Amino acid sequence: MSRADREAAARRILRRSPPPVPPELHREAVRRGSRIRHRRRIALRLMWLLILGASVALAVWALTARPWVEPPSQTTPPW
Repeated sequence: MSRADREAAARRILRRSPPPVPPELHREAVRRGSRIRHRRRIALRLMWLLILGASVALAVWALTARPWVEPPSQTTPPW
């Protein structure tokens, strides 16, 4: 089979009308798609909420612990 024959066969296949889709298959696909989209939306909101909570917790810890300040010496310097 030459290249031209293969291209012609592919064009014939693509020109054919697609097989009819059963209505219940369409309804099921729409239902599953909306459910997946809903779950993704909830997961995304939970992720942003977790990031926000972690950021607030880090800011509160940094403001109370002040890790950038050197701790005071525990021993007194010699005379």
